[in-house]
Amino acid sequence: MRTLVATLALAASTAFAQPSAEETLSAVVGVSSKVASGARSAATLGTQRRGTGALIREQYVLTIGYLVMEAESVEVTSSDGRTVPATLAAFDHASGFGLLKLSAPLGGTPLALGDSASLGENDPAMVISAPGREGASIVRVVSRRRFSGGWEYMLESAIFTHPAVPEWSGAPLIGPKGELLGIGSLIVADADGQGGAQTPGNMFVPIDLLKPILPDLIASGRRKGPARPWLGVSTDEVRGHLFVSRVSPGGPAERAGLRADDIVLTVAGDEVHSLAEFYSRIWSRGAAGVEVPLRVLRGAQVRSVTVRSIDRAQYFKASTAY
Repeated sequence: MRTLVATLALAASTAFAQPSAEETLSAVVGVSSKVASGARSAATLGTQRRGTGALIREQYVLTIGYLVMEAESVEVTSSDGRTVPATLAAFDHASGFGLLKLSAPLGGTPLALGDSASLGENDPAMVISAPGREGASIVRVVSRRRFSGGWEYMLESAIFTHPAVPEWSGAPLIGPKGELLGIGSLIVADADGQGGAQTPGNMFVPIDLLKPILPDLIASGRRKGPARPWLGVSTDEVRGHLFVSRVSPGGPAERAGLRADDIVLTVAGDEVHSLAEFYSRIWSRGAAGVEVPLRVLRGAQVRSVTVRSIDRAQYFKASTAY
């Protein structure tokens, strides 16, 4: 990663505003959490998690939700090394955002929420992957496109950047005016979306997804309205076929009899060949609790399986950090 001096030198050539550099850095914090070994997410995400976050309101830090899912304790550390406990104020499963509330002021100037929809291909941005001067890197947007994750997750216009930043979890994506444009979620092999592995990069959740729900998250810990139906199934899309790679232990899909290695053929009679089609068919059936009829291929037999969906938040243990 570049030093801040080198980063700002490059930023100057790409129209980044210089005067607010120190204020921008002051908003970036480290996030660490501890999760009980028996937590639902421990097997896939571990029990010790570290990443980054951004101060967006006085005492409120935005990060990526999987860092703090089911956390027993959360700590936030400023660029000058001060650490305070935090509670999980909200976790929005649809976007993936996690919102933390600090137990005491940590200093720093909150970042303004920018217009992530205006960020286009080839636009420069800054990623700050750790508090302090050494955490800043310049990247370029290489694609804006739909992202479908195998864990029942989809974004319509995710932000993909290059080159890859190794410490991406919760890292703020900063625009030319020092505004927050996204939060780091993944490292990917094909950031440009061409299907190869020639452009490794990162995927960021656009900040525009936060703006309409932030008041709800602060007020009640979740967005208003009914939750999406969730089946508890992880699926891989391979050449137009949807292979079940995992069912969440004790989740709706497992209880209904769905198994790893099943191939999903239809949802409510409609064929599905992509994750986007799969999720769209499920979510269009109504709110969490709705029944989702599937036809799957198991070995040489086609079977019918009906899954009674739930709210994803009901499956994961309530965090003691709330």
